[in-house]
Formats: sequence, C-alpha cells, structure tokens
Amino acid sequence: MAVILTEKAASEVKRIIADQKIEPEMRLRVGVTGGGCSGFSYALGFDKTYDEKTDSQYEYHGVPVVVDKKSALYLDGTTIDFYEGLEARGFKFDNPNAVKSCGCGSSFQA
Repeated sequence: MAVILTEKAASEVKRIIADQKIEPEMRLRVGVTGGGCSGFSYALGFDKTYDEKTDSQYEYHGVPVVVDKKSALYLDGTTIDFYEGLEARGFKFDNPNAVKSCGCGSSFQA
C-alpha cells in the first residue's frame, strides 16, 4: 500500500471538492516530482485518468486515491494527514522512506 489518507485529510479533500465544485469522478492523485530543496517534492492534485498498468488505486474514508507506480516506490507507507494550527495549515506527509526532508516538509530525499 503506497499511501494512507487519514480521516482528517480525507475530510479536507472532501471540503475542497465541495468548495471548488470539482466533478465527482475526479480522484486525488498523489505523486512525487523531481525538485525542491531536498531532491523530491510531493504532488497532490485531482485527476480523472486511471491506468491499471501504471497506477494503483485506493479509497480512504470515501476519497478515491491514485498513485502512479513510479511514485509509489518513494511513497510506500506514507501517511498523509491534514494539520491546522496557528503557525501553519496544510497537508502533512509522514514518509518512512525519507532520509532527509526540508524544513517546510514539502520536499524530501530518499
């Protein structure tokens, strides 16, 4: 299982879908891109496409999640949560494969 979406993160995704009137057939796509101050950056977005050969699909708390198999190598076991505090607000990635991450938590090194 590549990623786990917590109930709090799923609730935030559902709120975004409702607020932005995103089509119901869209899936949350989680991935990794090159870049950032530590080498890789996390990518979150909505996508209609799903390819059985190149993607894995999951569902957490009513939210369909798609991860491409290349990104899954770097994300295996990652928990995505949503944090809301006085100093910050946003999705938080707890990636057991990251050997180093930047201070903001949006990029990592594996």
